[in-house]
Amino acid sequence: MDAENLSRAERISLLKVPLDIVPQDQLPDIIFDLLKNRDGGNIVLLSLWDLLRARRTGEYRSYVLGASLVVPISKSLVGGARFLTGKVPVRYMPFDFVVNILTILEKREYSLYLLGGKPRILKKTEKNIRQTFPQLRIVGRFIGAFKRQDEATLLKAIRKASPSLLLVGKGVRGEERWIARNNVNLSKGFRLWCSDLFEVFADKKKRPARAIFEGGFEWIGYCFQHPLRFFRIFPYCYYKLLLLIYRLFRRER
Repeated sequence: MDAENLSRAERISLLKVPLDIVPQDQLPDIIFDLLKNRDGGNIVLLSLWDLLRARRTGEYRSYVLGASLVVPISKSLVGGARFLTGKVPVRYMPFDFVVNILTILEKREYSLYLLGGKPRILKKTEKNIRQTFPQLRIVGRFIGAFKRQDEATLLKAIRKASPSLLLVGKGVRGEERWIARNNVNLSKGFRLWCSDLFEVFADKKKRPARAIFEGGFEWIGYCFQHPLRFFRIFPYCYYKLLLLIYRLFRRER
């Protein structure tokens, strides 16, 4: 990360994947500096599963490497960074991080565009965000299941609205990769993939209890919702093995 443009966030490498150390008390200055000096950029909320995906060459790796901010949301990433580098990134709960960003943008009456979700979910999300952040300007919204022939019109609408933050949720074809594929066609400002966050804003899904999240046990609930995720124990063991190999034979740069 360019130290001249963003002196308050330190970027480290974990298994050749970037992670940013973003202290919560410095987050407003970091966000404003990025908007001023780099016109925003992509923000990635990185889980352990995402880190393993980003280690492979390809579209998703390029997306993470080119992000303006890469913020860890898994406790395993914090422990891995401490183990290999001695440095401790700040871990954020995704909902809290987005709320922090919206609060920061509202203070300067910046703007937001919502993309994703089903019509009812999107409408309720917009309503609740307007009530919670009255000074934040919502300059557009569009459901996630848009047709391919509508994509060019959608991109044009986003560029015209020029939001400070484009929040992308479920239903968008390609998920985070949609952002990566359309980087050059999107307006300036931040872009953030938020998974099921619209459902949380719309009161259709509960976020993990803070004590569970801080303990790093939120994955258990996700596994019961999607039983196949129990098989991620194998990638987790692979991650632990990689940490040991890097500790013994390689050095992070």
